[in-house]
Amino acid sequence: MNWLSGVQQLRDAGLPGVLVTVASVRGHTPREGGAKMVVGPTECHGTIGGGNAEAVAVDRARELLRDNVVEPELTTLSLSDKAPYQHGVQCCGGKMTLLFEPLPVRPAVAIFGAGHVGLELARVLARHEVDLHLIDSRPEQLAPERLAVLADAVASVHVHQVPLLPETVLAELPSGTHVLIMTHDHAEDIALCDAALRNGSFGSIGLIGSAGKWSRFRKRLLDLGQDEAALARVTTPIGLPELRGKEPAVIAVSVAAALLAKFAERARAEAMQG
Repeated sequence: MNWLSGVQQLRDAGLPGVLVTVASVRGHTPREGGAKMVVGPTECHGTIGGGNAEAVAVDRARELLRDNVVEPELTTLSLSDKAPYQHGVQCCGGKMTLLFEPLPVRPAVAIFGAGHVGLELARVLARHEVDLHLIDSRPEQLAPERLAVLADAVASVHVHQVPLLPETVLAELPSGTHVLIMTHDHAEDIALCDAALRNGSFGSIGLIGSAGKWSRFRKRLLDLGQDEAALARVTTPIGLPELRGKEPAVIAVSVAAALLAKFAERARAEAMQG
């Protein structure tokens, strides 16, 4: 597998990585400038020439992953029998400057319900580096001509058209996905809430609706065997409390802003752990 496919594989799996590029070379080196490899938690794809230099690069990349480093760095390696080596002598005689670029895990968001609000929210989130999943049981809501507004998305957009039981998509979502439940059908919403609460791997669970809707949902979810601790995982209403309005675009901006705040908080926490 080449390095580009390796990057995509890491993204699809929701795993971090480090892209290692030969930024410049002097003298004799095993690869030319521009050669790349991607280092994941357990696998590597592509090559910058093998030998001690590549092994040292893999070690350093894994250190960056372990320490949750987000800033790129440059390192110059000498390929000489007089230079320090850890993984065997490499005596080409040249020097390689390597650029290490951390590839953090992109947040994943699943929008259940691509109606007026769902599509407006998708349009906002599509401008950000996220994995965006759109799920609806109504084929017309996910028609290509309707989703054409997302054609220039920065996000990776995944469309799931599920005529029956949209909650089955939950099992396909990456760990840590932020789930937003806003379908056209309260029966679908309650089934999604129940299924999402039975899966402990989601980053957050948000439900659109009023206090009255949540009061009815709470009773039904308790009847289905959920407890108060589980119900506390559901955020409703969704969005920023100070930004209220019933227009789809206003709701979308409010919900997107609250999500972006969650992403930033998570990034700060990971940086502090590093």
